[in-house]
Amino acid sequence: MKIHTFPLGQMLANCYLVENGVSCLVIDPGDSADFILEKTQRMKLKCLGLFATHGHFDHIMAVGELQLSINAPFYINKKDLFLVERLNETAKYFLGYDPNILPPQKVEFLTSNNLLLNIFNFKLLHTPGHTPGSCCYFLEKENVVFTGDTLFKRGIGRYDYSYSDKEMLFKSLKTLFKLPKSTKIYPGHEDFSTLGKAKSFLSL
Repeated sequence: MKIHTFPLGQMLANCYLVENGVSCLVIDPGDSADFILEKTQRMKLKCLGLFATHGHFDHIMAVGELQLSINAPFYINKKDLFLVERLNETAKYFLGYDPNILPPQKVEFLTSNNLLLNIFNFKLLHTPGHTPGSCCYFLEKENVVFTGDTLFKRGIGRYDYSYSDKEMLFKSLKTLFKLPKSTKIYPGHEDFSTLGKAKSFLSL
């Protein structure tokens, strides 16, 4: 298993390409669909699925454009569908211009028995708080967890949105911290760290 990290877009959201043999999954394709496609083609990988840690535009903006070239479903927690539905409107507000985003197609909802996640040996963790449908993806064998905007190297995701929930976020963090301290975190922004180091910056 190999993990490739690409900070993309104006918000520098981390897009992760998880390589397993000749196949791969893309986690949080937030921008630069052409760049992501070029990378998969150069590495001769077949993308089987596009997965979101949550529904914010800077993590899913490239999905629709990617799906024009690859026949891959887009998976997201159903509770974040409302964010997908207002994707372009939100992006326009935060970016300051109209990006004319192609909306995702073939949207499927995440479940713990997702076939692709099982093939890649991912464990799906529901971690609401930053958004109602925030999720993390845990690779137990590799001791790696993709935390989206739930947990960063030195902080946690925002909980001041109207749909965020501080109490739920802190419960989600406690769920994450049940994993081994040595677990490497791959967050939605900034550099990777470990759960032990990330926890040392917090008061829970």
